[in-house]
Amino acid sequence: MTSSDLDIALLEQALSGSVIGHRIHYHDTLGSTMDETRRLAEAGSDEGTVVIAEEQTAGRGRFNRAWISPRGQNLSFSVLLRPTPAQLPFMNMAATLAVARTVAEVAGLSATIKWPNDVRVGGLKISGILIETAIEETTVNHAVVGIGLNVNFDPSKYEEIAGISTSLYRETSRMHNRTQVLLRLLGHFDELYASVRRGESLVRVWESQLDTLGKSVRLAWHETVVEGRAEAVDEQGNLILRLADGSTFTATAGEVTSQV
Repeated sequence: MTSSDLDIALLEQALSGSVIGHRIHYHDTLGSTMDETRRLAEAGSDEGTVVIAEEQTAGRGRFNRAWISPRGQNLSFSVLLRPTPAQLPFMNMAATLAVARTVAEVAGLSATIKWPNDVRVGGLKISGILIETAIEETTVNHAVVGIGLNVNFDPSKYEEIAGISTSLYRETSRMHNRTQVLLRLLGHFDELYASVRRGESLVRVWESQLDTLGKSVRLAWHETVVEGRAEAVDEQGNLILRLADGSTFTATAGEVTSQV
Protein backbone atom coordinates (compact mmCIF):
# COMPACT_ATOMS: atom_id res chain seq x y z
CA MET A 1 0.00 0.00 0.00
CA THR A 2 1.25 3.45 -0.90
CA SER A 3 -0.29 6.75 0.15
CA SER A 4 -0.94 9.53 -2.34
CA ASP A 5 2.32 11.37 -1.73
CA LEU A 6 4.59 8.51 -0.63
CA ASP A 7 5.81 6.59 -3.67
CA ILE A 8 7.83 3.62 -2.44
CA ALA A 9 8.59 2.26 -5.92
CA LEU A 10 10.05 5.62 -6.97
CA LEU A 11 12.16 5.78 -3.81
CA GLU A 12 13.56 2.28 -4.24
CA GLN A 13 14.36 2.96 -7.88
CA ALA A 14 16.08 6.26 -7.12
CA LEU A 15 18.05 4.70 -4.26
CA SER A 16 18.80 1.37 -5.94
CA GLY A 17 22.53 2.13 -6.04
CA SER A 18 22.65 3.26 -2.42
CA VAL A 19 23.19 1.34 0.77
CA ILE A 20 20.45 3.18 2.65
CA GLY A 21 17.01 2.97 1.08
CA HIS A 22 17.56 0.35 -1.64
CA ARG A 23 14.95 -1.77 0.15
CA ILE A 24 11.94 -0.15 1.83
CA HIS A 25 9.23 -1.92 3.85
CA TYR A 26 6.08 0.23 3.90
CA HIS A 27 3.34 -0.25 6.50
CA ASP A 28 0.05 1.57 6.89
CA THR A 29 -0.07 0.71 10.58
CA LEU A 30 2.70 -0.78 12.69
CA GLY A 31 3.41 -1.08 16.37
CA SER A 32 6.91 0.38 16.05
CA THR A 33 9.29 0.75 13.12
CA MET A 34 12.15 0.25 15.60
CA ASP A 35 10.82 -3.14 16.69
CA GLU A 36 10.10 -4.27 13.13
CA THR A 37 13.54 -3.21 11.92
CA ARG A 38 15.16 -5.09 14.78
CA ARG A 39 13.17 -8.17 13.81
CA LEU A 40 14.36 -7.85 10.21
CA ALA A 41 17.94 -7.37 11.40
CA GLU A 42 17.82 -10.56 13.44
CA ALA A 43 16.38 -12.36 10.40
CA GLY A 44 19.38 -11.30 8.32
CA SER A 45 17.98 -8.40 6.26
CA ASP A 46 20.39 -6.29 4.25
CA GLU A 47 22.10 -3.26 5.71
CA GLY A 48 20.31 -0.10 4.65
CA THR A 49 16.83 -1.61 4.83
CA VAL A 50 14.24 1.02 5.76
CA VAL A 51 10.95 0.43 7.58
CA ILE A 52 8.39 3.21 7.34
CA ALA A 53 4.89 3.44 8.82
CA GLU A 54 2.05 5.89 8.33
CA GLU A 55 0.90 5.21 11.86
CA GLN A 56 2.68 3.66 14.83
CA THR A 57 0.55 2.35 17.66
CA ALA A 58 3.57 2.03 19.97
CA GLY A 59 6.00 4.56 18.50
CA ARG A 60 8.57 5.88 20.93
CA GLY A 61 11.24 8.49 21.26
CA ARG A 62 14.14 8.82 23.67
CA PHE A 63 13.50 7.65 27.25
CA ASN A 64 10.47 5.71 25.89
CA ARG A 65 8.47 8.89 25.41
CA ALA A 66 5.49 8.69 23.06
CA TRP A 67 6.08 10.25 19.65
CA ILE A 68 3.06 12.24 18.42
CA SER A 69 2.59 11.83 14.68
CA PRO A 70 -0.86 11.82 13.05
CA ARG A 71 -1.14 9.20 10.29
CA GLY A 72 -0.04 10.17 6.80
CA GLN A 73 1.31 13.61 7.70
CA ASN A 74 4.92 13.12 8.78
CA LEU A 75 7.82 10.74 8.25
CA SER A 76 8.42 8.01 10.81
CA PHE A 77 10.92 5.36 9.82
CA SER A 78 13.85 3.25 10.96
CA VAL A 79 17.05 2.24 9.17
CA LEU A 80 19.02 -0.97 9.67
CA LEU A 81 22.79 -0.46 9.79
CA ARG A 82 25.68 -2.76 10.60
CA PRO A 83 28.54 -0.44 11.65
CA THR A 84 31.79 -1.44 13.29
CA PRO A 85 32.30 -0.44 16.94
CA ALA A 86 34.53 2.44 15.79
CA GLN A 87 31.81 3.72 13.43
CA LEU A 88 28.98 3.46 15.94
CA PRO A 89 29.39 6.93 17.55
CA PHE A 90 28.93 8.55 14.14
CA MET A 91 25.49 7.03 13.43
CA ASN A 92 23.72 9.72 15.42
CA MET A 93 25.82 12.43 13.81
CA ALA A 94 25.08 11.15 10.32
CA ALA A 95 21.34 10.97 11.02
CA THR A 96 21.01 14.43 12.57
CA LEU A 97 23.15 16.05 9.89
CA ALA A 98 21.10 14.33 7.17
CA VAL A 99 17.90 15.75 8.64
CA ALA A 100 19.36 19.25 9.03
CA ARG A 101 20.56 19.27 5.42
CA THR A 102 17.21 18.02 4.19
CA VAL A 103 15.30 20.70 6.09
CA ALA A 104 17.58 23.35 4.57
CA GLU A 105 17.16 22.00 1.04
CA VAL A 106 13.42 21.36 0.89
CA ALA A 107 12.26 24.30 2.97
CA GLY A 108 15.10 26.83 3.00
CA LEU A 109 15.22 26.66 6.79
CA SER A 110 18.29 26.91 8.97
CA ALA A 111 18.35 23.92 11.32
CA THR A 112 20.48 23.36 14.39
CA ILE A 113 21.12 20.29 16.52
CA LYS A 114 20.41 20.12 20.23
CA TRP A 115 22.82 17.66 21.80
CA PRO A 116 22.63 14.79 21.38
CA ASN A 117 19.95 14.11 18.76
CA ASP A 118 17.16 16.65 18.32
CA VAL A 119 17.04 18.77 15.17
CA ARG A 120 15.49 22.19 15.72
CA VAL A 121 14.33 25.20 13.75
CA GLY A 122 14.12 28.46 15.65
CA GLY A 123 14.62 26.58 18.90
CA LEU A 124 11.65 24.29 18.24
CA LYS A 125 12.01 20.55 17.68
CA ILE A 126 11.31 19.41 14.13
CA SER A 127 12.93 15.98 14.30
CA GLY A 128 14.10 13.42 16.81
CA ILE A 129 16.53 10.53 16.43
CA LEU A 130 16.56 7.28 18.39
CA ILE A 131 19.33 4.67 18.13
CA GLU A 132 19.18 1.16 19.53
CA THR A 133 22.06 -1.28 19.14
CA ALA A 134 22.65 -4.99 19.55
CA ILE A 135 26.21 -5.54 20.75
CA GLU A 136 27.77 -8.90 21.57
CA GLU A 137 31.15 -8.64 23.29
CA THR A 138 33.18 -6.49 20.84
CA THR A 139 30.90 -6.96 17.83
CA VAL A 140 28.02 -4.72 16.75
CA ASN A 141 25.42 -7.10 15.38
CA HIS A 142 23.29 -4.21 14.16
CA ALA A 143 22.14 -0.69 14.89
CA VAL A 144 18.63 0.59 14.30
CA VAL A 145 18.35 4.33 13.65
CA GLY A 146 14.85 5.69 14.10
CA ILE A 147 13.99 9.08 12.61
CA GLY A 148 10.84 11.12 13.07
CA LEU A 149 10.49 14.29 10.97
CA ASN A 150 7.51 16.61 11.31
CA VAL A 151 6.42 17.42 7.77
CA ASN A 152 2.77 18.32 7.15
CA PHE A 153 1.11 18.52 10.54
CA ASP A 154 0.67 21.50 12.84
CA PRO A 155 2.08 20.84 16.33
CA SER A 156 0.29 23.94 17.65
CA LYS A 157 -2.92 21.89 17.67
CA TYR A 158 -1.46 19.51 20.26
CA GLU A 159 -1.23 21.12 23.68
CA GLU A 160 1.51 18.85 25.00
CA ILE A 161 3.96 19.82 22.23
CA ALA A 162 2.63 23.15 20.97
CA GLY A 163 5.32 25.23 22.63
CA ILE A 164 8.28 22.97 21.90
CA SER A 165 7.76 21.52 18.40
CA THR A 166 7.42 22.70 14.82
CA SER A 167 7.13 21.21 11.32
CA LEU A 168 8.00 22.02 7.72
CA TYR A 169 4.38 23.04 7.21
CA ARG A 170 4.29 25.28 10.27
CA GLU A 171 7.50 27.02 9.24
CA THR A 172 6.69 27.50 5.54
CA SER A 173 2.86 27.62 5.49
CA ARG A 174 2.80 25.07 2.67
CA MET A 175 2.46 21.33 2.32
CA HIS A 176 5.49 19.28 1.28
CA ASN A 177 5.67 16.13 -0.84
CA ARG A 178 6.87 13.45 1.53
CA THR A 179 8.39 11.32 -1.22
CA GLN A 180 10.74 14.13 -2.16
CA VAL A 181 11.54 14.93 1.46
CA LEU A 182 12.32 11.29 2.22
CA LEU A 183 14.38 10.90 -0.94
CA ARG A 184 16.59 13.83 0.07
CA LEU A 185 16.87 12.61 3.64
CA LEU A 186 17.85 9.03 2.77
CA GLY A 187 20.24 10.34 0.11
CA HIS A 188 22.04 12.57 2.60
CA PHE A 189 22.10 9.82 5.20
CA ASP A 190 23.64 7.43 2.67
CA GLU A 191 26.33 9.96 1.70
CA LEU A 192 27.23 10.66 5.32
CA TYR A 193 27.28 6.97 6.23
CA ALA A 194 29.54 6.31 3.24
CA SER A 195 32.02 8.89 4.53
CA VAL A 196 31.98 7.19 7.94
CA ARG A 197 32.67 3.81 6.32
CA ARG A 198 35.65 5.41 4.55
CA GLY A 199 37.07 6.22 7.98
CA GLU A 200 36.17 9.91 8.04
CA SER A 201 35.05 11.69 11.20
CA LEU A 202 31.86 13.77 11.31
CA VAL A 203 32.65 15.38 14.66
CA ARG A 204 33.76 18.82 13.49
CA VAL A 205 30.91 19.42 11.03
CA TRP A 206 28.41 18.04 13.57
CA GLU A 207 29.87 20.23 16.31
CA SER A 208 29.48 23.30 14.10
CA GLN A 209 25.70 22.80 14.02
CA LEU A 210 25.18 22.16 17.73
CA ASP A 211 23.18 24.94 19.38
CA THR A 212 24.01 23.60 22.85
CA LEU A 213 27.64 24.72 22.93
CA GLY A 214 28.54 27.91 24.74
CA LYS A 215 25.45 27.77 26.94
CA SER A 216 24.96 27.15 30.63
CA VAL A 217 23.02 23.92 30.83
CA ARG A 218 21.48 21.46 33.23
CA LEU A 219 22.07 17.83 32.32
CA ALA A 220 19.94 15.06 33.79
CA TRP A 221 20.76 11.38 33.38
CA HIS A 222 19.00 8.78 35.54
CA GLU A 223 19.56 10.02 39.11
CA THR A 224 22.43 12.35 38.21
CA VAL A 225 22.04 16.08 37.62
CA VAL A 226 25.01 18.20 36.53
CA GLU A 227 25.12 21.93 35.81
CA GLY A 228 27.83 23.67 33.84
CA ARG A 229 28.82 25.37 30.62
CA ALA A 230 28.69 23.22 27.48
CA GLU A 231 32.18 23.73 26.05
CA ALA A 232 32.73 21.12 23.34
CA VAL A 233 32.17 17.55 22.21
CA ASP A 234 34.86 14.89 22.07
CA GLU A 235 35.60 12.50 19.20
CA GLN A 236 32.82 10.18 20.36
CA GLY A 237 30.25 12.96 20.38
CA ASN A 238 30.13 13.13 24.19
CA LEU A 239 29.35 16.53 25.68
CA ILE A 240 32.05 18.21 27.76
CA LEU A 241 30.78 20.48 30.52
CA ARG A 242 32.87 23.00 32.46
CA LEU A 243 31.67 22.97 36.06
CA ALA A 244 31.63 25.88 38.50
CA ASP A 245 34.76 24.63 40.25
CA GLY A 246 36.69 24.61 36.98
CA SER A 247 36.67 20.86 36.51
CA THR A 248 35.12 19.14 33.50
CA PHE A 249 32.40 16.53 33.23
CA THR A 250 31.95 14.34 30.15
CA ALA A 251 28.37 13.31 29.43
CA THR A 252 27.77 10.26 27.27
CA ALA A 253 23.98 10.70 27.32
CA GLY A 254 21.26 12.65 29.07
CA GLU A 255 18.62 15.35 28.77
CA VAL A 256 19.98 18.88 28.38
CA THR A 257 18.09 22.06 29.20
CA SER A 258 19.48 25.57 28.83
CA GLN A 259 19.69 27.83 31.85
CA VAL A 260 19.22 31.57 31.75
